[in-house]
Amino acid sequence: MKNITLIAFLIILCSFANAQVKTQQTFYTCVMHPEIHSPKQGNCPKCGMVLVKEKPKVIKKKAVPQKAKTQNTKKENPKKKIAVNDSVSYQKKIEKVEPKQTTIILKNEPSKTVRYDLYVRDTIVSFSGKQKRAIAVNGQIPMPTLTFTEGDIAEIYVHNELDEETAMHWHGLFLPNKEDGVPYLTQMPIKPHTTHKYTFPIIQSGTHWYHSHSGLQEQIGMYGSFVMNKRNEDPTFRKGIDDLPTVPVILSEWTDLKPENVHRMLHNATDWFAIKKGTTQSYAEAIRNGHFKTKVTNEWKRMNAMDVSDVYYEKFLINGKNESQLSQFKGGDKVRLRIANGGASSYFWLTYAGGKITVVASDGNDVEPVEVDRLLISVSETYDIIVTIPADNTSYEFLATPEDRTKSASLYVGNGIKQLISPLPKLKYFEGMKMMNGMMKMNGDLDDMGMQMSLNQMDMNVVMYPEITGSVAKENSNDNMEMSNDHSNHNQYNANALSNITTLNYAMLKSTEKTTLPKDVPVKELRFELSGNMNRYVWSLDNKVISETDKILIKKGENVRITLHNGSMMRHPMHLHGHDFRIINGQEDYAPLKNIMDLMPMETNVIEFNANVEGDWFFHCHILYHMMAGMGRVFTYENQASNPLISNPKLAQRKLFADDRAFHFMAENDFATNGNDGMAMMQNTRWSLGAEWRLGYEDMHGYEAEFHLGRYIGKMQWLMPFVGFDWRYRKMDGEMEENIFGQVNTKDRRAVLSLGVNYTLPMLVIAQAEVFQDGNVRLQLMREDIPISKRLRMGFMVNTDTEFMLDARYILKRNLSVRTHYDSDMGFGLGLNLNY
Repeated sequence: MKNITLIAFLIILCSFANAQVKTQQTFYTCVMHPEIHSPKQGNCPKCGMVLVKEKPKVIKKKAVPQKAKTQNTKKENPKKKIAVNDSVSYQKKIEKVEPKQTTIILKNEPSKTVRYDLYVRDTIVSFSGKQKRAIAVNGQIPMPTLTFTEGDIAEIYVHNELDEETAMHWHGLFLPNKEDGVPYLTQMPIKPHTTHKYTFPIIQSGTHWYHSHSGLQEQIGMYGSFVMNKRNEDPTFRKGIDDLPTVPVILSEWTDLKPENVHRMLHNATDWFAIKKGTTQSYAEAIRNGHFKTKVTNEWKRMNAMDVSDVYYEKFLINGKNESQLSQFKGGDKVRLRIANGGASSYFWLTYAGGKITVVASDGNDVEPVEVDRLLISVSETYDIIVTIPADNTSYEFLATPEDRTKSASLYVGNGIKQLISPLPKLKYFEGMKMMNGMMKMNGDLDDMGMQMSLNQMDMNVVMYPEITGSVAKENSNDNMEMSNDHSNHNQYNANALSNITTLNYAMLKSTEKTTLPKDVPVKELRFELSGNMNRYVWSLDNKVISETDKILIKKGENVRITLHNGSMMRHPMHLHGHDFRIINGQEDYAPLKNIMDLMPMETNVIEFNANVEGDWFFHCHILYHMMAGMGRVFTYENQASNPLISNPKLAQRKLFADDRAFHFMAENDFATNGNDGMAMMQNTRWSLGAEWRLGYEDMHGYEAEFHLGRYIGKMQWLMPFVGFDWRYRKMDGEMEENIFGQVNTKDRRAVLSLGVNYTLPMLVIAQAEVFQDGNVRLQLMREDIPISKRLRMGFMVNTDTEFMLDARYILKRNLSVRTHYDSDMGFGLGLNLNY
């Protein structure tokens, strides 16, 4: 019996030992991410694919004691780490490089689940001194900073206590598509007074942020920092960078206007924001600055005044405050600022009173440290920077200045006397206008003059920067105009070549590790032109908004290469959800990875990414009001599984398309001594429904109204065919009127249909040709809102019915003006003009 027991014990012991050997020798990896090296079967933490067994010979190389692995990991040079998405080069190099120096060992213990509960509520704020409605999360603006470590599982409960829908997007994160947080695309919106759970693995590190992707909620408080720390054993951990004290910094802006009203006003070509900024660029200002010819040329080419940023804001904020201090740091300390631009539409210049700024990461991805004097962070971009405190008992100003340089926000780093940095001087708008005149063709296209602009290296706005160009532009205005025509000296727009102030551009960014895409896979080539119409605030890709296009099909595993050309007069920060892309910037294998590509006017840039995560992914301009106008596309994977959160795809698509199909209302009425006249209009991307009326106080003046339904044609939307209806009544005892063509009509009782067309001529004059059902023809010229001075506007109308009108209007407030006019039918009038 004892012998049998002994034999059985030995058999069990041998089996256990054999199992242990097998356990040590069996590892699993990912086809798309071969650096993954797991002792357990499961899903890849980076892309979610099922892990497969590694080949035996590779297993033997990697089966090393954990202690030895830890020691070797500490010695590893991060710069030698193989790119995680370079499967081909990885297989070639794995035989030459010691496996324990290039692979990531996953710990055996379960991942840590980190839970956050976010309570979304209405609140009242007074950033500008006036109490206004905002949205706070957990009682604060910005939203709480969410912090994770790579390898964690995020579990985030969003409790919507609003009386409206919401959704939360995790900007720049790699996650399952149904967790991306785009209402009607990746999920249905979170209904009022309900809770939605987001859960996803943290498979990356870096500085990111999160925000509402529902309507315009981001503008009124729904934005916050999202920080993912590296694991201590991460081979890319950089001493002197990743171990510095860090401070999340989120930039934003505040407007006292409801964002829906801001959006409406932009679509209706308001100049109220320019009045508030002091950037009207009127004829009086042009004459005073010696730029009358510049102004005339600008309007001859059918352009409005030079615009740098769209919206006037009452306050600019850093972490929810216009001014704050980091007093915990002392002289000699280095601080890493994790900066995210959570603004809805503002770019920010970043400068520091303590000296140079060292950029070490962009959009959550490490880059080789680069020292600059300043950088311009685009909407939704993130940068990790290091600043040094030069001395004790001094706090150094870190200044965030919006691109239009109207105001600023400050963060003081250190404790003691405040050391300020010189504020950026006001822009020279007429110099910018002159520059744009030289590049704008009469058909509305831009001419790059063969400069091949890319990567933010040549900033056309540099002519407006006094700190770079000083007074040179004014003294040599004629020479500059000639240069803008031939562009023989391309450095004339290179800020770094023109001064000793070093400004960051994309060509200066270099990844710390290789970022090459998989080789020998299909490549899908795409090209988009960023197009827009500032007069009507229509923004699109290839002159089509989201609702006018189909989803773009891509195949899993292929590389997607996109050429982007900005043919508009505005900058556009293009953002891709769910993926990072390589910016082809001359750094070859070390091209930086980003999820935002900012394009200046006339720039052409190339980005590329590997299609490795199925789903419907949004690609759009991140200026909130441009996105809502329809500037974007949706990438979708062929033959992918349906999204369980979208139960009715057709309904969801109609809701998604509703944003850029929305109509925007405007109206005005003049309460004058000789009667009332006014107009109302509903417009969207393509269609316009308008009405005009004149109501006299006497029978001989009568009443008249005109209605037009038209559709805008072409990229610049200068042409609008329409159908109309003309109704008039007055008592003139049957008196007949004759137009210049000899055609007669009575205005006593008139109700006729018409067909016509509007066309925008040079000098922004609207020419109208209209044929009525009774055979009469009317030709008309009209111009409104001629900017005489900052607040004085003039207009005129003349037509072939021998009618004419002249008016002048002085703007008192956003919705109130004093107006005087002379009308050929109603005579002289003076009154108040109300507008909406």
